[in-house]
Amino acid sequence: MILPIYVYGEPVLREQAKEVDLEMEGLEQLLADMYETMANADGVGIAAPQVGKSLRILIVDGRELTEDYPELKDFIRYMINPQVLWQSDSTTTYSEGCLSVPDINCDVERPAAIKVKYINHKMEEITEEFTGFACRMVQHELDHLEGHLFVDRVSPIRRKLIGGKLRKIEGGNFRPRYKVHIPKR
Repeated sequence: MILPIYVYGEPVLREQAKEVDLEMEGLEQLLADMYETMANADGVGIAAPQVGKSLRILIVDGRELTEDYPELKDFIRYMINPQVLWQSDSTTTYSEGCLSVPDINCDVERPAAIKVKYINHKMEEITEEFTGFACRMVQHELDHLEGHLFVDRVSPIRRKLIGGKLRKIEGGNFRPRYKVHIPKR
């Protein structure tokens, strides 16, 4: 089922997400719904807070990006209760966007490599190191689990420049291309 995507201004996007009970009823359905929601919105990643659930779950799927990033040919990950074990001192900068912050893109600096421990959708514990664009995708979604958005990581001057657009999103004054949940005032 396609769920509404919560956009900038929704309190759930600013909460630190809770650990998932792996015996939680409906977990498999939530994963399926999150994936369908992400795909419907032409996204490459989604975190549970973006569908209104303060849970430590994220999905990334880079398979549609293989023309630009051939290393993502088979890259899809379901991560439950992910924990960053290590991150590199070296960084990279890339322009990011987000389903919860529609029609805004900004350069964001992030570590160039990370190591993450997580439970996958088959309930297997995985420890994996990420680099390149896969690393960026995972870090972007991990931020959602900590109550952060990519716009929090931009320079103060850039933040000021996009302030008007952010206020419009928060006020519901934009044209979504997918099903969204507008903040209630």
